[in-house]
Amino acid sequence: MTEQTTEPVREGAATPAPHTPAVIPADAADAARLVSFGLQPRLQPARDAEYGELLRRYREDPPFARLADAVATGLGLIVLEVSDRAGMAVTADEDSVFAVRMGDYARRAATDSADRFLHGLAHLALAAMAFPRPEDLADDGYIGRVTVNGVDAFVRQACRKLEERAEEQGDNTDPVSDAPGLEAAWRVWARRSSTGATKDARRLAGSTTGIVGKAAAFLTESGFLQRTGDESGGTYRTTARYQLQVRDLAGGAAMSELLGLGIVPVSDGTATLLPPDEGDDLDLVADAGLPFS
Repeated sequence: MTEQTTEPVREGAATPAPHTPAVIPADAADAARLVSFGLQPRLQPARDAEYGELLRRYREDPPFARLADAVATGLGLIVLEVSDRAGMAVTADEDSVFAVRMGDYARRAATDSADRFLHGLAHLALAAMAFPRPEDLADDGYIGRVTVNGVDAFVRQACRKLEERAEEQGDNTDPVSDAPGLEAAWRVWARRSSTGATKDARRLAGSTTGIVGKAAAFLTESGFLQRTGDESGGTYRTTARYQLQVRDLAGGAAMSELLGLGIVPVSDGTATLLPPDEGDDLDLVADAGLPFS
């Protein structure tokens, strides 16, 4: 028998990299399939056997999970969570072709460029009312409930509070009416009719409840809210995917400043006004965008 000897490893020599198995096309296809399921937010894993099986594989097969994450990254997506409750929850980074930008959304929702302020504020208010406390966002079992009329009341109370603060500080509360770009979002909202109506009693799309209703419908179509009734202009409950989206962006300045007003929603989707802490900065961000990408 020939004796085998092992050459000693020189100090400082690089350790050979472990062998990395080649990517099998079928695995890449499955990973891309899982990401495609994640881009269908209304699809529930419990109702699709293939989706459920791919989720199981993601959790139990680390190389497959890394491959799926790489596919998502290549598409400009960020994986927020992979679970039975949320499926493969993804959000788009700002450069992704899947990103939804406030300007694009507002142009689809209305022709008036000044309404972009209002649509952004409606989305922020919906998110703030759905998850008003940090513990609500942290609790995976929490389900938020909102109503269209409750969100409008919430924003109008914020408007009144901001107007009071502006008057106290001597700020101009009556800017040039034909230059809406100079107005803060709260001033635009306060001047807009809450409901309005067409001749057949339908809610005007440009009214503030019409804008909130449009935002809620968009979130429902996107799998973030579920409509539960017609009371109070429309009642909705949150989904796990919406919680993840809001959780991801809850530290944004616009959301923090809106919650900082001290207007706290209650469980039935209405709003009540509580005094804010002294020293709170109450200026809303005028160009605030959607609470998701």
